[in-house]
Amino acid sequence: MTLALITGASTGIGEATALRLARGGWTVLAGVRGEQAASTLSESARGVTSGRVIPLILDVTSEEQIAQAAERVRSESGAAGDGAGSLDALVNNAGVGFGGPIELVTLDEWRKQFEVNLVGAVAVTQALLPALRGARGRIVFTSSIGGRVSTPFIAPYSASKHAIEAVGDALRVELASSNVRVALVEPGSVATPIWDKSRAEAQRVQIPERLSEFYGKVPAAMSRAIEDTARRGIPPDDVAKVIERALTERRMKARYLVGRDARVQLVMRRLLPDLAFDRIIRRYLGV
Repeated sequence: MTLALITGASTGIGEATALRLARGGWTVLAGVRGEQAASTLSESARGVTSGRVIPLILDVTSEEQIAQAAERVRSESGAAGDGAGSLDALVNNAGVGFGGPIELVTLDEWRKQFEVNLVGAVAVTQALLPALRGARGRIVFTSSIGGRVSTPFIAPYSASKHAIEAVGDALRVELASSNVRVALVEPGSVATPIWDKSRAEAQRVQIPERLSEFYGKVPAAMSRAIEDTARRGIPPDDVAKVIERALTERRMKARYLVGRDARVQLVMRRLLPDLAFDRIIRRYLGV
């Protein structure tokens, strides 16, 4: 039995990855937000015959639920005694996103952004490393092109993904002697429910009258960017396919860039001087 645990599997990339791996014969422990999400995922997996999808409630900010997930890994892998069990793959995919001008994003939102996207991923990884060592397993962090190219008004999200890039780079070296391999998957635009949440987030941004001179165009700019990004988004299964490849190919790469727009952004960022890149972004956003 090949065993994987995926966080953030309620929708989007996490759900697509859980189903894809199960179709490939894996047993997948799929972390979801609640009972309704668990029921929906079970229904989606009903036709899978070669592997299994086992939904489990997993909030990556909950120490108790992380410990329960580690215990489930232990039991599913048939660990004896006090053994940690054996886990072939961990996909750290859970994430949230906050946006708006840095001046106006609350500190509580900044904290939640990092608590989920960064601290949660580290906490899950720490809890499951003994089981990953037992299988000489692999870890994938779902990062983003935003972790390499930062753009205005999504700084909290981009900063959290920059931090995940740092963790991935460090962990790749630190775990070399443990024979646990680490990769970062960096999608561009993906057609997932996150864009519905992002639209709501953009509508929520309120510009105080005293700052309208500086940020008055921001809500419209954010809405335009969200709609444009959502239109060109690739299907979540395209990213899931890359994650599957990272977990199964003989030589795991350090990074997997996914999507044409991600490649374009990275090339522009590398070739253009900072201020020239800034001008292009301002012109695109109309700010």
